[in-house]
Amino acid sequence: MQFWSGTAFLDTHMALPLAQMLDENGFDGVISADHMIYPRELASPYPSKDGKVPWQPETAWPDSWVLIGAMAAVTRRLKFTNAIYVGPSRPLIQIAKQVATAAVLSDDRVILSLGAGWMKEEFDLMGQDFGTRGRRLDEMIPALRALWRGGWVSWSGEHYQVPELMLEPHPKNPIPIMCGGETSVALRRAARLCDGWVGTAYTLEQARPYVEKLTELRREYGRAGEPFDIMLALLEPQTVDTYKRAEDMGITQVMCAPWLGAPLADDAERTETERFRRHIERFADTVIAGMR
Repeated sequence: MQFWSGTAFLDTHMALPLAQMLDENGFDGVISADHMIYPRELASPYPSKDGKVPWQPETAWPDSWVLIGAMAAVTRRLKFTNAIYVGPSRPLIQIAKQVATAAVLSDDRVILSLGAGWMKEEFDLMGQDFGTRGRRLDEMIPALRALWRGGWVSWSGEHYQVPELMLEPHPKNPIPIMCGGETSVALRRAARLCDGWVGTAYTLEQARPYVEKLTELRREYGRAGEPFDIMLALLEPQTVDTYKRAEDMGITQVMCAPWLGAPLADDAERTETERFRRHIERFADTVIAGMR
């Protein structure tokens, strides 16, 4: 089992000291979240039952690849990914360049986790077609792998045309690509094209159908014997027993924030950095050590 923690909804300035603390305490990775902007006029419904965005307009969403590059520079072993990077809202070449550069500078500690996105306003501002985002994402995944091979590379597809060119630096090793989304189309995309799937937050019983469906789909696509990661957050007690049950189910990576739900009364005199450190160290001593 791998343990990952995120930076979403935290003060942007906390990301670097947080990454250092996680690196020192045996965590496996850090997850960056992604949104370009929050429009004054937002017509796109959020993908939830009520369609309402669960954060305030002023919430900070630091650029994923600037943030990952900065965190990689101050850590030694942590890996980095997204939950989720809205790939189809950006030009293909831009993503290929940014991710390849981050992979080289971090010594292959980067995983790209993609999703189709839901906010049409972001696509419009970036000059990308919202209506074809799913089909373009399906093509983007093999296109990125082709562009990262090194030497003279090109791509010719339905949605992307890249003439022969060199894109340097290129990664020494293949960059894993994971995908998110809970729809049937998204699960098939992950099972058919990707190295893993990223979910949201579930109880163990809520997570089980997704794990089983992905296993079934990978069998259908002839990929049952290939490595495949399943990353999600668990709405369960943060205990060794919880994570052993998740591991037995087939979940390989969990997103966890040890400071969430922790009593803060005895933290009143601590700095923000010290408060995070206390809960991270406790989680490492009681959970990570217990799993390893």
